[in-house]
Amino acid sequence: MSSTQTLVQVIKSELKSAGLTYADLAQGLNLAESSVKRMLARGDMPLSRIDEICRVLKTDFADLARKVADAQPLRRELTLEQERAVVSDRKLLLMAICCMSQWTLEQVLGSYRLTEAEAIRHLAHLDRLGIIELRPMNRYRLMVAKAFRWRPHGPVMTFFRDEVVGDYYSGGFDGEGEMLTLVHGQIGRSLAQLFNERLQRVAQDFAQQHLADQKLPADQKRPYTLVIGMRSWLFAAFRDLKRPEHG
Repeated sequence: MSSTQTLVQVIKSELKSAGLTYADLAQGLNLAESSVKRMLARGDMPLSRIDEICRVLKTDFADLARKVADAQPLRRELTLEQERAVVSDRKLLLMAICCMSQWTLEQVLGSYRLTEAEAIRHLAHLDRLGIIELRPMNRYRLMVAKAFRWRPHGPVMTFFRDEVVGDYYSGGFDGEGEMLTLVHGQIGRSLAQLFNERLQRVAQDFAQQHLADQKLPADQKRPYTLVIGMRSWLFAAFRDLKRPEHG
């Protein structure tokens, strides 16, 4: 959806919220109702007209622009160039992960050895990359969707495979609140997607709990990393023992 289409949708939503009809808007703009309908259908509005619409809606342009920005579709994936930029700087990658966990600047500075100037510079870089929208007072809006994922074979996942996977799985998974389970089996092809959706809900529940527990004192929280994966796969050591499939 283009920015113009989003603007029209926001105006329509604001009219509905205010209990106003096209006729009411037309009267406030000193236009015929048919002209208002045509204007919204075409999305052809100069800034002066948008100011007049804001007056009728009893709002201001800044508030309307913010709602248009909030209504923009979120990214489900970054481009290769964006991922390369993120992974090229260790501190920028750290800031990206913190932002995706919706940490505040204060939480980042309290947890990692970054100067405030460094952290703000990295926030500005993430803004230019389209991962966040930087707002006043160093607050930000995350511009990636809940279903966002790094490109499966992109620069970030390659970095994690090379640098992180071994470190993660080297632990015993026997600490408080830790577990590692490996389940192998055969299921119907049509059920695989259902299991994926259930696993995605677990990931979303984990993310939501993280947000809810941000208000807890530091001594009542511990950092955890949830890794979920499911693929059609056979352990390499067993592959040569597998009978060939027929039919």
